[in-house]
Order: sequence, then structure tokens, then C-alpha cells
Amino acid sequence: MPVRRFTPEGMMQPTPYAHVAVGTGTRHVHVSGQIARSADGSPLAPGDLAGQVAHALRNTATGLAGAGASFDDVLRLTFYVTHWAPEKIDAFMAGVEEVAGELGLPVPLPPSSLIGVDHLFEPDVLVEVEATAVVD
Repeated sequence: MPVRRFTPEGMMQPTPYAHVAVGTGTRHVHVSGQIARSADGSPLAPGDLAGQVAHALRNTATGLAGAGASFDDVLRLTFYVTHWAPEKIDAFMAGVEEVAGELGLPVPLPPSSLIGVDHLFEPDVLVEVEATAVVD
């Protein structure tokens, strides 16, 4: 497998993600920020952070699959969430958990960052997900 994820001793535990990923493949896959939109651009799960996280991850999986990759190949995920506050973590994680089995999300997740932002490109977009993977 071209990706190995782990958390070295001495780093904060427990976390829902591995702290380190090492990729040994030669083909890099970068999936641009995915949001909760259908293929025709229609908004999905308006106003629902958990629902938008789930749909954005589904779109990320579609992008990975298009490049011959899956979440097993992901080195890093970056989540951008509007108006982030710590009390939103339960809704955020509910969205992840909703699709974890369906999409084959590894547990713990690949190294991840959750970045709070004032707004994204459309007012109804609550979350955007970027992925970096390596295959071969």
C-alpha cells in the first residue's frame, strides 16, 4: 500500500485522525475543495452542517475514484468550515460518521485539519473538503 498512517508516541492522543502519513507512490492526486452540491450544482442539505459534511465527502470520494484512488490512498484531508465554533464538533463528526462505512473512510482518518473561515464562495456553503492522495 502506498500510504502508511500513524501517530508517533509523544503526540496528542486520542484524536479522530492519524498525525502522520507517509506516501510512497509516484502518482499524486489532488481533489479540489468539494462542497455539498449535486452534479448539476443544486445545493444539498442547506443549513445542515452534518449533511453538508457527508455530501462533501461523497463528492470527494467521486473525485478520488475518477483518478483511480480511494480514501485508502489519502495522505491528507483539509476541512474548511464557516463560522467554526467548538460546539459544532458533534454535528461535524456526525457527518463524517454518516458516510464512513459507505465511503471506506479509514479510522482513524488520514491526517486532517479543520480550519474555521468566515465564509466560503456561496452563502449556503458551510463546509469544503480538499484531499491529497498518492497511488502506485
